[in-house]
Amino acid sequence: MKPGPRRSISQADIVDAAFEIFEEKGGDAVSIRGVAARLGLTPTAMYTYFTSKNALQRAMVEQVFSGVDLAGASDPSLPWRARVQRLAADVRARFAEHPGAIVLVASGPLDGRNALSFGETLLEGFTSGGMPLADAARATAVVRAYVLGAVTLDASDAGRDTDAADAPAPLWTEATQHPLTEAARLLDADSAGDPFATGLDRLLDGWSVA
Repeated sequence: MKPGPRRSISQADIVDAAFEIFEEKGGDAVSIRGVAARLGLTPTAMYTYFTSKNALQRAMVEQVFSGVDLAGASDPSLPWRARVQRLAADVRARFAEHPGAIVLVASGPLDGRNALSFGETLLEGFTSGGMPLADAARATAVVRAYVLGAVTLDASDAGRDTDAADAPAPLWTEATQHPLTEAARLLDADSAGDPFATGLDRLLDGWSVA
């Protein structure tokens, strides 16, 4: 009879080990067998906790969302706009703690308890200002897409900002062929503001809340 999982190992330990491998070697290196080896478990024991790599990846997404300050974004003393801004910024910051983890979002629907709580808190932010639920649902979808899109671009920029020896060579360097893109890049570099916050402000301007 094969030994079962060690009692000292928890699902959180497994997810932590998966993130260690993810950040050392990339997403392709995360596997049931690899995480089991990192923790000294047998693959059979790992399947007691997670039945597939996909299930493990979705647990990793849940762990990222678990650190979001939902309580702060639910403060009833804050105006609806401040609540939404606070939550959006916190989600972005959480993903920044795990560079590249945004790719895990594609592992399955965001239907875990923590991911759903993020959406619920966004909805509460909009409805707290008197927005009808139907409009709040649309606004929530837009803000969620904006935040996760910004996180994706953050991850791309993080890859470009690695040490020179490790950074990939640019695919194209002739700036004169794309003058508007180059001018916009230089403006962004010189900007004293936060493009993420500015973009979110412009997005929220389009939603009428009492």
